[in-house]
Amino acid sequence: MTNDKQQIIDQEKRFWTSMKDKDVATAQSMIHEDCLITGPMGAMRVGPEKYAEMTRDGKWRLDAFKFSDVDVTFPTKDVAVIAYKVHQTGEMKGKPMDLNAADSTTWVRAGSSWKVALHTESLLQSESELEPA
Repeated sequence: MTNDKQQIIDQEKRFWTSMKDKDVATAQSMIHEDCLITGPMGAMRVGPEKYAEMTRDGKWRLDAFKFSDVDVTFPTKDVAVIAYKVHQTGEMKGKPMDLNAADSTTWVRAGSSWKVALHTESLLQSESELEPA
């Protein structure tokens, strides 16, 4: 199963690289027809066309990203879930972006390729920002 895990990690890196490069065709090709995305701005449903538009016209720029604490699980042979921490830098709506997040992506097998069916992002807080429970 190790090779399968590496394949999903490679897919996730390719997905992020398509965002960094604003490679609309690659980004679009990786999105399932019925994909959900959640993050600091809320939740939305997108398909390949909407995701292409977001990649092409979004008011953001991704300069660099680095994964850590990566793990992959396969609930079924046609579903993979990857979770990891990511440090990303760039620009969001004209302002510098330097953030740490915990992300996860659910990949589903569509024919011979894997497609993103769900992507989530939760911003991480530093220990000094966390309040005791």
